Amino acid sequence: MKTFPKDFLWGGAFAANQVEGAYLEEGKGLSTSDMQPQGIFGPVVERVPGDSSLKDVAIDFYHRYPEDIKLFAEMGFSCLRVSVAWTRIFPDGDESQPNEAGLAFYDRLFDELAAHGITPLVTLSHYEMPWGLVKHYGGWGNRQTITFFERYARTLFARYKEKVKLWLTFNEINMSLHAPLTGVGLPEGSSKSEIYQAIHHQLVASARVVKACHEMIPDARIGNMLLGGLMYPLTCKPEDVLKTLQENRSWQFFGDVQCRGVYPGYMLRYFRDNQIQIAITEADREALKSTVDFVSFSYYMTGCVTADEALNKQARGNVLSMVPNPHLISSEWGWQIDPLGLRTLLNMLWDRYQKPLFIVENGLGANDKPDAEGVVQDDYRIRYLNDHLVQVREAIDDGVDIIGYTCWGPIDLVSASRAELSKRYGFIYVDRDDSGKGTLARRRKKSFYWYKEVIATNGASLDG
Repeated sequence: MKTFPKDFLWGGAFAANQVEGAYLEEGKGLSTSDMQPQGIFGPVVERVPGDSSLKDVAIDFYHRYPEDIKLFAEMGFSCLRVSVAWTRIFPDGDESQPNEAGLAFYDRLFDELAAHGITPLVTLSHYEMPWGLVKHYGGWGNRQTITFFERYARTLFARYKEKVKLWLTFNEINMSLHAPLTGVGLPEGSSKSEIYQAIHHQLVASARVVKACHEMIPDARIGNMLLGGLMYPLTCKPEDVLKTLQENRSWQFFGDVQCRGVYPGYMLRYFRDNQIQIAITEADREALKSTVDFVSFSYYMTGCVTADEALNKQARGNVLSMVPNPHLISSEWGWQIDPLGLRTLLNMLWDRYQKPLFIVENGLGANDKPDAEGVVQDDYRIRYLNDHLVQVREAIDDGVDIIGYTCWGPIDLVSASRAELSKRYGFIYVDRDDSGKGTLARRRKKSFYWYKEVIATNGASLDG
């Protein structure tokens, strides 16, 4: 029987700004996420005293984490991917000294995980940064932000070096191309040169932090994190195949720099062809040579690419504008479901980088409804996750080195794209709706027991 490695990490993943709440408690500052109460595709809203956002409380993980971690432990988690809210540590981003109350919260969180034998995988910046750095410095468009981020990362490495051995730098770093405020703190309408300059600063910061981690926590591993945007050619026309290669390279570029330590030639040509000017110093080139230990990524869907501009204009997607694949079905939110694509992507990344891979996001958002007994019978989620995990097992049999799998949103949370709770991912139902009403009580869904069995058998219980 094909099996998962004995040391395979099983668990779940979420971001601070989607679960914690407590958005101004104990000295926390405002983040870019706080300024987008309607999600990353909504408007920027200047917060005023007395206003509110669903994310201000979210699912109140900040106060309820012991209860939630106990539930994760009941499922058998060996890993939980979390993020640190940068603004809990440096409220405006440019302070010389960190906020002790924020550091103390994550001490308590990591201690609680340790008490249940759960390994933390910590993302330094997950779709948020201090609003103060955007407002006063221009976000990642300012080279000075590199220094602020490195100070923040070194503060965490020094504080948690005995508690955290798995780190990620930036969440879905390639999303900056599609949501520049969320990714690099730049306003909508910024030019390609401005966005790529900010991305460059972020790549340099990531590499400097990788080096710092290796120096400060020698027994730790630190990786990057990509949105795994695998694209297929719509037809076998050579024009479609070439355009697909170029489309895939638009996100693979981020992995190429972080894994190989240099800008690839195809990207330099892209800059030339599009009159994109990037200031890259010799110190930057030297810094980029500090490469990651492993590659992590999210995987939700695939799309198609065509050179036919008429078809491209018709394309619509949630995060990316994609031409739909006529051979796939879609979720309620229009995300096409493609389990086999995960095996393809795992093999592609392994062939490309020959570094261990970590699937740190994968899941199904659905409008779950409890039945008369209050239980969510989410067989659709079980089927989705089962079929994807079967393909992970196949990739392992292909020879791909995979560290683990952390399902996105093991407990219901506020979605990033539209800041809604009705789009539920969890194995655990949270009693709260899009208007903020509900008791916040936690209830196990049917998938809770299914995932518990998958973990207990190390994948042997999977169907397929």
